[in-house]
Amino acid sequence: MTLDELNSYPKQQFVDAIGWVFEHSPWVAERAWRKRPFKSFDDLSTRLIQEVQAASPDEQLALLCAHPDLGTRAKISASSAAEQSGAGLDQLTQPEYDTLVKLNAEYKRKFGFPFLFAIKGSDKATILEALKRRLKSTPDQEFQVALGHVFRIARFRLEDTIQ
Repeated sequence: MTLDELNSYPKQQFVDAIGWVFEHSPWVAERAWRKRPFKSFDDLSTRLIQEVQAASPDEQLALLCAHPDLGTRAKISASSAAEQSGAGLDQLTQPEYDTLVKLNAEYKRKFGFPFLFAIKGSDKATILEALKRRLKSTPDQEFQVALGHVFRIARFRLEDTIQ
């Protein structure tokens, strides 16, 4: 779809078209719809991010928690599955999988949300190293870092959607 088409959509069609780019959080698109017309792809991306930044801490936390654990073998959204597959997380050896599960659990216990990483262009070794490194962060630091990764993930998804 083009940006002009997206700008012309009524609210529900707009939300249906891009509400999924923030994992299971269509409220971001619902709120951004009021800011149309978007002058450029960057304007659209910025406005979506601004809606998340203006949200309450509880809404932001719910957005973080809407993402699946990396490397999970549970049913996840098609976009998450494709992204994780592209980084090789669907082909982990048993020791790699066990390490990822252990580190994900430790991360979630410490921070209260899943480890988030914009994995496009990364491999499983890079992701595991980032997870180990970020476990050393403070909760406030990590909350902001995680939101930054959510913004990158959403932008990657928008780039695949908007012509």
